[in-house]
Amino acid sequence: MQMQSELSSFSAPSAQYGAASEKLLHATTQLQAHAFRAFMRYQIEALAFLKHRCEQEAKLAEDLVANDGFKDAFDIFSTFMQNAASEYTVEAGRVASIGSKIASETAKRARQQADSAMEDRAAKTVA
Repeated sequence: MQMQSELSSFSAPSAQYGAASEKLLHATTQLQAHAFRAFMRYQIEALAFLKHRCEQEAKLAEDLVANDGFKDAFDIFSTFMQNAASEYTVEAGRVASIGSKIASETAKRARQQADSAMEDRAAKTVA
């Protein structure tokens, strides 16, 4: 009998908890989508850079085979290495820039969601 009274006293979550749960689920989904987009930006940038570097390495091989002299081969290789070092430096800057943009966007979204949660909480307190 006591078990039955405990079950009858159990009530379904109120509407405010349902709305809060829905909002949390929505915020979590947005965060996951944001993370996925950020990951894809990194992948696109990395693959574009690697494609370019592979093309440059293929060109290096062609240039070395087409050349007969050791001095020219050394010049070709040293130019290739200088260009590669420069391009890797530029790419590191791009990746840092992407990371900075993603961090800024994430902070902005978190701030908006926190503001929204505080407004909802304030409205419930007043009501």
